Amino acid sequence: MASPIGWERDPETVMKFYNLRRKQLFEVQPNEGHKALAQLEDHFDVQIITQNIDDLHERAGSSNVLHLHGELKKVRSCVHPELVYTLDHWELKMGDVCERGHQLRPHIVWFGEAVPLIGVAAEMAERADIFIVIGTSLAVYPAAGLIGFVKQDIPKYYIDPKAFRMPGISNLRIMKEKAGSGVPSLVKELLKNN
Repeated sequence: MASPIGWERDPETVMKFYNLRRKQLFEVQPNEGHKALAQLEDHFDVQIITQNIDDLHERAGSSNVLHLHGELKKVRSCVHPELVYTLDHWELKMGDVCERGHQLRPHIVWFGEAVPLIGVAAEMAERADIFIVIGTSLAVYPAAGLIGFVKQDIPKYYIDPKAFRMPGISNLRIMKEKAGSGVPSLVKELLKNN
């Protein structure tokens, strides 16, 4: 479903899959974790790198969000990937084309495709004064490797119910909680110590 091969074989099924995800996105709201990260912007230069394709960080109020794997509410040309458009509705159809007449596809990085913003994300990780990993198994690469770009002496936090100690990663605090409770707890602590 989430691959160039799937798109080539059956674009209508892939389109339907993403249309349903997009429709669901219009029905959900940011959680307390999203809101707490946005609150941090009043006190810190917060830069979010997300693997999620939703816009919940932006809707919560975060202003600097890098979407590694694309954005569900955006579409792009199949032939000219630099032609990206924002949808104001949930449905993309076969026959919807870019300004040059080519079919539009979801603006998603599919399995087997390069992650064009990974270099930018790595630079952000290298410059971090605090690094927080939230709600991930750290199993999807190349994003899972970003923590390796963070300087050893920088405080690192890993918030996830299945968070684990990582060999070679120093100064790491594990918080075995869901994002909706763990992030507000950490934000409260960071603001108290600021």
